Amino acid sequence: MDELTLKRKLTKLNLGEIRYFDSIGSTNDEALAWAASGAENLSLVLADEQTSGRGRLNRTWRTPPNSSLAASLILRPTETQRPYASRLVGLAALALVDALTLRGLDAEIKWPNDVLLNGEKVAGILVESVWLGEHIDAAVIGIGVNVLQTAVPPAEELRFPAASVEKYLHPAPDRLTLLYDILAALRAWLPRMDAPSFIKAWEEKLAFRGKTVHIYEDGQTSQNGALVGLELDGSLRLRGADGKIATIRVGDVSLRAA
Repeated sequence: MDELTLKRKLTKLNLGEIRYFDSIGSTNDEALAWAASGAENLSLVLADEQTSGRGRLNRTWRTPPNSSLAASLILRPTETQRPYASRLVGLAALALVDALTLRGLDAEIKWPNDVLLNGEKVAGILVESVWLGEHIDAAVIGIGVNVLQTAVPPAEELRFPAASVEKYLHPAPDRLTLLYDILAALRAWLPRMDAPSFIKAWEEKLAFRGKTVHIYEDGQTSQNGALVGLELDGSLRLRGADGKIATIRVGDVSLRAA
């Protein structure tokens, strides 16, 4: 992987500027700093290796060289898109699902920000924002994909079962081709982010839909219920044992199947 090949591969997507690193601390950190200093819309940061990669709740995201995708896309929401900023994680998740579906894989979205194959995590999403007063000036959509099996951490380090795309697809996909398909799908979904069909598509790909799940907050079980679907802002809807619907905001929570 190199910057020239990357730019040639992605040229048809009409992105902003592209920065490539053989190794970096975190693509999201680089993208946030770049966004704050004026990066144009749809600029991209990509690295072959991250030494301080992170996911939600400041968890470590392992990105060894020559094995993963670690990319952060800078999005400057329009006035029409800003009210739907809470759907950005769904935007990235649907793009990942579409790119894997193109390869004959049945991917699901584990709310709020993971993508699964056969119940195992192969990709994660981290959305962070740069604010200008009360408005989002830019959003950074970080995407990490375990492409090769060497990207998967040892079992003893995992909080949730993980795998690679390679485990379910032989030969493993070319990383840049997979990145192209993810970004192409993201661009296709972006104009539809405000539509009711967007939430419907997101719901249809939810893992554990109709099943009982546990919601954890600060490491402790806070709620149990059947996963019903999503609110319009992407929050989770759970039906409790009493039949009442509870809304779970993203915040510092995580989800596990019962």
